[in-house]
Amino acid sequence: MVIRVLLLLVVVLAVLWLARGGKRRVASRDAPPPLPPREEIVGCAHCGLHLPRSEALAGRGGLFCSEAHRAAFEQAHP
Repeated sequence: MVIRVLLLLVVVLAVLWLARGGKRRVASRDAPPPLPPREEIVGCAHCGLHLPRSEALAGRGGLFCSEAHRAAFEQAHP
């Protein structure tokens, strides 16, 4: 009788252990893809607004947030 209870306990624990391990493996496969690399943030030379480098406009005095700020800066700094 004791042997049957121990054997049943071992079987139940083995099934739980296998089920738990299987969930971990599936979760690792379904993990979200890694985030893309972060883009460099720069400041507008006229107003100081921070924006991604890809959205900034280059000018004689540096990088700007808009065409108006680029023109104003270049007019004020000939």
